Amino acid sequence: MEKRFEHVQSAHCENGVTTALLRHRGVEFITEPLAFGMGAGLFYIQIPFLTVNNGPAISFRTMPGAIFSRTCSALGVDVVRKKFVSEGSAGSYVDDLVSKGIPVGCQVGVFHLPYFPQEYRFHFNAHNLIVFGREEDRYLVSDPVMEVTTSLSPPELSKVRFAKGPLSPRGQAYYPIVSGEIDRATIQKAIAKGIKRNVRDMLHIPGGFAGVKGIRYTANRVRKWREKLGVRKGGLFLGQIVRMQEEIGTGGGGFRFLYAAFLQEAYDYIPDDTLLSISEDFTRAGDLWRSNAVKMAGIYKGRTTEQSDFDEVADRMMEIMEVEKKAFARLSSVRLQK
Repeated sequence: MEKRFEHVQSAHCENGVTTALLRHRGVEFITEPLAFGMGAGLFYIQIPFLTVNNGPAISFRTMPGAIFSRTCSALGVDVVRKKFVSEGSAGSYVDDLVSKGIPVGCQVGVFHLPYFPQEYRFHFNAHNLIVFGREEDRYLVSDPVMEVTTSLSPPELSKVRFAKGPLSPRGQAYYPIVSGEIDRATIQKAIAKGIKRNVRDMLHIPGGFAGVKGIRYTANRVRKWREKLGVRKGGLFLGQIVRMQEEIGTGGGGFRFLYAAFLQEAYDYIPDDTLLSISEDFTRAGDLWRSNAVKMAGIYKGRTTEQSDFDEVADRMMEIMEVEKKAFARLSSVRLQK
């Protein structure tokens, strides 16, 4: 009997797709926090000299697709992933999979998703959803950021799968192949691997604009934006950070709370009380990001526009950097494996 697909609502699309696809394949223990942590999803980067929607190119998470691939790899799960040149072949590929009862993840652009509220339709091409069936002329869609499943017509699905611009998905489709049971030892190793990679990415990545050094990089630029760009454009740049942090799928403060939840769940497999203590550090970082977003939004809306307001935002970012730096340093000293 074919297994019924279960929709998973999540805080972030790729975490939700990863969780739902693996659960469908029998990996019942997986949760959104575990997928995010095993996939070393927490990150920060501001890419110099690159703009997105006329603002700074900032991300609070690792590169699109990495969470799914890393989580599956750590658990010994094979991944099938394909990109396409033609919309016809991309559509036929998904048709073939759903006809066999295989739910498939798709990377899409959100700007033309008809079920998204208009205010959330940005030119952002790293959104993820699952096509899990077809009824007459509609694809059945599980979008993890939505409360319930929805549907798209073939032209609608094709349009978002071949959205133009940065991170163009090129019809990308993917799904896992699970062979056998995943034992507790494998889960422990996957958790340890994810933590070690996140420590490396946040503390030891080369360059000065990624990891915790990237937070300092942005803070130093925020201090100069009012004088260099003017109040209006400087405010728009801060608004862009808020958008990338809170509205588009790059995570922001919410990802810090999610990582705190991961460490709490990791404790069930690696019972070291230090993990619970460090979890509190990431909750604090999330609170600081969220409160700073409120301050940045005030500048963007013109309520507070003095240099001291820009400085306050920068100071809060430096405080966040120190919290996350110390938290990851503490994580690096935890004995994760026997």
